[in-house]
Amino acid sequence: MLGRLGRRFGLSPIPLYLLAGLAFGSGGIIPLSASEEFIGIGAQIGVILLLVMLGLEYSADELVDNLRSAAPAGLIDMLLNALPGAAFAFLLGWGWQAALVLAGITWVSSSGVIAKVLGDLGRVGNRETPVILSVLVIEDLAMAFYLPIATAVLAGSGLIPGLSTLGVAVVTVIAVLVVAIRYGGEISRFMSVKDPEALLLSVLGMTLFIAGVAGELKVSEAVGAFLVGIALSGPVAHHATQILSPLRDLFAAVFFVFFGLSTNPADMPPVLLPALGLAVLTMLTKVGTGYLAARRAGIALPGRLRTGLALMPRGEFSIVIAGLAITYGVDPRLAPLATAYVLITVVTGPMLARLPDYRWFKELVRRRMAAMQRAAKPVPSPE
Repeated sequence: MLGRLGRRFGLSPIPLYLLAGLAFGSGGIIPLSASEEFIGIGAQIGVILLLVMLGLEYSADELVDNLRSAAPAGLIDMLLNALPGAAFAFLLGWGWQAALVLAGITWVSSSGVIAKVLGDLGRVGNRETPVILSVLVIEDLAMAFYLPIATAVLAGSGLIPGLSTLGVAVVTVIAVLVVAIRYGGEISRFMSVKDPEALLLSVLGMTLFIAGVAGELKVSEAVGAFLVGIALSGPVAHHATQILSPLRDLFAAVFFVFFGLSTNPADMPPVLLPALGLAVLTMLTKVGTGYLAARRAGIALPGRLRTGLALMPRGEFSIVIAGLAITYGVDPRLAPLATAYVLITVVTGPMLARLPDYRWFKELVRRRMAAMQRAAKPVPSPE
C-alpha cells in the first residue's frame, strides 16, 4: 500500500517504508513482536541485491575507467564530508574518538538507498550514473581501510592489529576485482540462460557467497556484490537482471522497513536540532561533491545537479560506524545523533533527488545555463 501510495503522488517509497518501521518498531505507536533476526537477514540481502543489480548494468572495463577518472572526486568527497563531521564532534566537546566516528558517519553515502532511488527515478542509464557509482564504490572501498583502523583505535588494541586486518581487506578486494576483470567472460559462459531456475540460483548463490566472504574478511558485503554484478556480462547479465528484479524489490523494501524498526523514536528529540544542522551542512557538501565530480566528467549542469542531489542519503555504513561507537563506549549521545542524522538524510534525500524532474526546476536550470553561456562569450571589440 505504501509503495502504491508513493508512486501515486510521484514520490520514492523509501521515506514511507522508513516511517512505517518507526511507527511499528521499538518505541513506536504500535510495537510489533516480530522476528528481528529474520527481518535483519532479509535487510542484508536487500542491500546485496541492490548492489549486484547495479553492477549488472556495467562492465569491468567501465568500472576501472570510472574509478581512475573518479579518484580525485573521491578525495574531494572525503575532505568535504568527513571533515565537517569531525569538526562538529569537536564543537560539541566529544573528543577525538567521537570525531573519528562522526567523520565516517558523515562521509559515506548509502549505496542501497541511492541504488533504489536511481531505479525508482529511471536514471540507471543516465550519463551521470557511472559518476555516482564511481563515487559510491570509492567510498565503499575506503571503508575497507577505515573500519579496521577505526575498530583497532576505538578498542585500544593498537595500530598493528588494525593494519593486519586492513591488509587482508585490501588483498580480498584486489583478488575479487582481478577475477571480475580477467575471468568475467568465462564465468558468464559457464552459466546458461536457457534454464531460468538454474540461472537464478547460480547468480543469487554466487552473489550471497562472495558477499558473505567479503563480510567475513572485513570488506563491505556491498562491494563484493557489486563486483559480482560487474563480472557477469552479455546475455547472462541481461537475463539475470530480469529474474532478480522482483527479489530485489522485495528485499530492498525489507531493508528500509528494518532500518525504521531498529530505531527508537524516543531517543532522537534531544539530539534532533544538532542532527538537523549537521544533515543540512553535509547534504550541501554532498551536492558540491557530486557537482565537481560530474563537471570533471564533462557532464552538463542538469546532470551535475542530479549527481549531487542523488548522493545525499547516508545509511547502512553510517549505522555500522555508529554501532562501533556503542560497542566501545564512545559518547552515548553519538548513537541517537547518528540515527536522527541518517533518518533525516534518508527521508529528505530521495525527495530532493526528484527536484531536477520538476518543470520549474528545469526552467531555473535552463536560465542559469543561458546566463553562463552569455557570460562565457567574448565581448566584441569596438573596432
